[in-house]
Amino acid sequence: MLEIKKYGAIDIGSNAIRLLIANVIVSEDKEPQFKKSSLVRVPIRLGADAFTGDGIISKANTNRMVEAMEAFKLLMKVHNVERYKACATSAMREAVNGTEVATEILNKTGVQIDIIGGKEEAKIISSTDLNTLIQGDNSYLYVDVGGGSTEFTLFSKGKIITSKSFKMGTVRLLNNKKAVNKEIFANVEKWIKKNTKDLKKVTLIGSGGNINKLFKMSGRTEGKPISYIYLNAQYQFLKQMSFEDRISELSLNPDRADVIIPATKIYLSAMKWSGARKIYVPKIGLSDGIIKSLFYNKI
Repeated sequence: MLEIKKYGAIDIGSNAIRLLIANVIVSEDKEPQFKKSSLVRVPIRLGADAFTGDGIISKANTNRMVEAMEAFKLLMKVHNVERYKACATSAMREAVNGTEVATEILNKTGVQIDIIGGKEEAKIISSTDLNTLIQGDNSYLYVDVGGGSTEFTLFSKGKIITSKSFKMGTVRLLNNKKAVNKEIFANVEKWIKKNTKDLKKVTLIGSGGNINKLFKMSGRTEGKPISYIYLNAQYQFLKQMSFEDRISELSLNPDRADVIIPATKIYLSAMKWSGARKIYVPKIGLSDGIIKSLFYNKI
């Protein structure tokens, strides 16, 4: 007998807010199948508020979030979503008024937002389909680049060796002073080199909107990796273009056209410091992890 369940995941990031609606197909004697049904992305850049100035999420962005949650609720109603979860990451976590904004949204829309830490974020993401890539005796460095932070998780022989969240997000890097960014990169370099020095061969696994866009631009077949050489060439190409040209010639969204540069630099740096020569892009993220966690009653 076939049963189809519908779940929703709201990912409130530093660069954008996303709603993922997924079907979970349950049948006898088979593993549950997770199929994406709808993905809506709203370009509300909370990181621009949280990581600069007084660190307060503006009234304008708060109102936009309220409207987004109301729209998401209607979409989930139309899709007959039975359960959903909303999680917020570094921007809401670090904003001075993050908890107040979450309370206001709950009072006005009925949507409860859980503000989660970096470790919990990495844990939810690692509950996705990473196991299909990390089988065997190989070593993998999983890199999830967001607007406010980047989560690193090191796998070896199918098990998590260590993980760490760094305040190295794309929106944050755009707003920071060069000296601050240099220090952040130095700390990440030290951590990666220390934890990968005894591993013979490391392969990167990348997640996040920017690496997904880079993979799509590469024209690679799904499941095939991107090489360090290709990614570096793409980085040099993107850097040479103006912000306007990235929008007009590459059809990038305005809120993607600027952050794609620091994002590519993070992936390239992680590859260089770990000795990885290729990166797999399985199109997974926090929202996928939320869906799985809801199905298995882990959150």
